[in-house]
Amino acid sequence: MTSLQVGLLSIPVLFILLFLRLPVAFVMLVVGMSGFAYLNSPESALSITAQTIYSNFANYSLIVVPLFVWMGFIAFYSGLSSKIYDATYKLMGSLPGGLAMATIGACTAFGAICGSTTATAATMSAVALPEMKRYNYDRSFSTASIAAAAILGVMIPPSVIFILYGVATGESIRLLFLAGIIPGILLMSLFMLTACLKSIRDPALGPPGPSIPLADKLKALFSGGMEVIFIFLVVIGGLFAGWFTPTEAGGVGAFATLVVSLARGSLSWKGFSNSLSDAIRLSAMIMFLSAAAFVYSRFLAITGLPSAVATLAVEIPFPPVVVIISVLAVYFVLGLFIDGLALILMTTPIFYPVATTLGFDPIWFGVIVVLALGMGVITPPVGANVYVVAGVAGGINVMDIFKGVWPYLFAIFLCIAILIVFPEIALFLPELAKKNL
Repeated sequence: MTSLQVGLLSIPVLFILLFLRLPVAFVMLVVGMSGFAYLNSPESALSITAQTIYSNFANYSLIVVPLFVWMGFIAFYSGLSSKIYDATYKLMGSLPGGLAMATIGACTAFGAICGSTTATAATMSAVALPEMKRYNYDRSFSTASIAAAAILGVMIPPSVIFILYGVATGESIRLLFLAGIIPGILLMSLFMLTACLKSIRDPALGPPGPSIPLADKLKALFSGGMEVIFIFLVVIGGLFAGWFTPTEAGGVGAFATLVVSLARGSLSWKGFSNSLSDAIRLSAMIMFLSAAAFVYSRFLAITGLPSAVATLAVEIPFPPVVVIISVLAVYFVLGLFIDGLALILMTTPIFYPVATTLGFDPIWFGVIVVLALGMGVITPPVGANVYVVAGVAGGINVMDIFKGVWPYLFAIFLCIAILIVFPEIALFLPELAKKNL
């Protein structure tokens, strides 16, 4: 077989092994090493694998992963999430579907200090579901709102998926973070509109909460919102101004979150210890996944498959936007079965050259890919966010949650369509940041 045929054959082999429920990182590592061994020799496969894994763990850019992960766990164990929810609840709770809208706003705010969609889902489920139950919110509607809104945890920076996309492609993590802000706010607005319209159409789904005096709203906003705004402005403001790199921003963000938590007296020694152990465990998983993906991507590179796919995409008689929509459809389908972190590392070596060869901005492409991956965490059979919310809620069938997320899926489709028609929405802040340098 030619090297290109070997590269093509590796893809179905990869997915067959994944559907057999084998660990993603080990599958990519074994397939990549086997490919190297077939095309060259077993000795060269071991040598290249060792070099790739070492260079991955020695990559300075990846230090940002454990820093931002720890930042999110500090916020979780210090109870910042409950303060955030209290602020958004008092601001919007009296509207139709107000508690769902408040939860969506809280997920957005929590996403500013936590780059994980599942962590956002678990945290907001614990905080918001009791209030929704108290005001007789429909169980399917309330749980689906949380599962969908948790996607905002990876759109609003800091985002682990943006970091991995940046490392895999060589694009600026700083610009990717900035590019996710306005689309994240747009998606939040579409989610809120969806929740409000559903509640207006069927008031039993999300009855309004009690009216809150203006003074109490301002007090809740100051006590719960200001802390998150402070952390967000320190991290993203510093990145935008060019005061520090994304890696330094991770250190500053973790330190700022720790200072705020200690100043509030809400972080116990046990919570601090748990935040470290959880951050180490999750970071180790992400780093090993990244190392295995780099081995597989290097194997694909020597087969010539990525460049062949990019050339084919240019030569086929379809407009570039049709090709990109087809790529997003592939992400959506694969996202039904494969975790987003693994999927972006597996597919970036193939689809990134396609997007750049067709003339699309790679920063913009990263944003819409993250949006497409977000659909995978709320759709069956994987639907990680749905299972997390169901586990916290207890006593609800996961299929009831899946039924409730469809209106939010349409909101994501609409958001992607808007970004395809108006890419400037995602590129405005990155272009502004470039001018300020």
